[in-house]
Amino acid sequence: MTNAEWTPLRVGFAAWGPYGLLAVGVLTAAGSAGVVGMSGSDMYLSAALVVAALALELGRPWVLRHRPPRGRAAACLYFLRWAFGFVLTWLNPFFAFYAVIGYYTATVQLPRRLVRAGLALTAVTMAGSEIGGMPPRGTVAWFGFAVVLGVNIAIVSLFTRFADQEQRRAVAQAETIAELERTNTALQQALDENAALHAQLLVQAREAGVADERRRLAAEIHDTLAQGLTGIIAQLQVVSNAPDLSTARTHLERAAALARHSLGEARRSVHNLAPVELEDTALPEALKSTVAAWGERTGARADFTVTGTAEQLHDEVSATLLRIAQEALSNTARHARAARVGVTLSYMGDEVILDIRDDGAGFDPAAVPARTRAGGFGLAGMRARAERIAGSVTVESEPGQGTAVSARVPLVRHDR
Repeated sequence: MTNAEWTPLRVGFAAWGPYGLLAVGVLTAAGSAGVVGMSGSDMYLSAALVVAALALELGRPWVLRHRPPRGRAAACLYFLRWAFGFVLTWLNPFFAFYAVIGYYTATVQLPRRLVRAGLALTAVTMAGSEIGGMPPRGTVAWFGFAVVLGVNIAIVSLFTRFADQEQRRAVAQAETIAELERTNTALQQALDENAALHAQLLVQAREAGVADERRRLAAEIHDTLAQGLTGIIAQLQVVSNAPDLSTARTHLERAAALARHSLGEARRSVHNLAPVELEDTALPEALKSTVAAWGERTGARADFTVTGTAEQLHDEVSATLLRIAQEALSNTARHARAARVGVTLSYMGDEVILDIRDDGAGFDPAAVPARTRAGGFGLAGMRARAERIAGSVTVESEPGQGTAVSARVPLVRHDR
């Protein structure tokens, strides 16, 4: 027992109980002195022992002030108190009121190896009082003392065993609670670290996405705008050397058409810098409108389904899944010649799964050129987008058996 556990006893029964029981013993012994046949010397000896016991109780807190509650000093005080109680009970059985305190203090003052001995000695004192006083006189009295002593020891052993079991149960519960608290603390730390890692991952994904968009925009400017401007310049040069007005007007119209086309390409490139579909709607609604528009544009049947409980996702997660869906549908339109496409968005507890399936021509994933797998904005681009937020993209396809694209990403909720 620790000092903290001992503190309540210092201010409770263990602190004031001995004084009260000693007072009860003195009063009952004084009233019964003539009945039990105490002589004058017995009364003087009893008075001296009462004074000694009172001094013991008064000095006990001072002696134990800087010592362990179940150390050697506490044990010496316990057995000294028992000796006073035993002699007093020998002189007058009613002093057993004071001696009984040994039952209540043995487990808190004695080391574990001496508890049973202390309780047995107290039982001897109490048995002597219960048979009318010590020593027993005659065979019957000794037999009665043995029986009463046996009953006292049995009762004390039984209650001590129950107390030990209860204490072990309390210690086990305290250890279990402490272990649960440590586990909860470790789990909370892990959750906090996981949230921090997700936040860092999303920042990195955003930075990498910006770099990818820059490369994509540069490629589109080179492939569309630059070529369109080159064509416009070429047409204008022809106009400057045109032999007649009709020829000049024809080339001017071609230059204007190229300019309009280049302007449309520029607008499309700017539009694709960020998923504007997510500005005013959540991911399920944005995917639903994207799938519906794709079906109207291609003439194929396009179905969209949501499973699980929809949640407000982090902007980067929503943008990643929308871009993957757009790229997969774009690939289907260009290569698959599919008559039916199904898109499913599934909320699965701690992750979100996006599935795009078609019944088109299919292909052999292993036969995709290495250059296409290494870069570009097709399958490699989808995988790169998912991996930036700790996700993955798998593709299952066979020639003539359609294609299934599945993207799995962590479910990171929107910052509130």
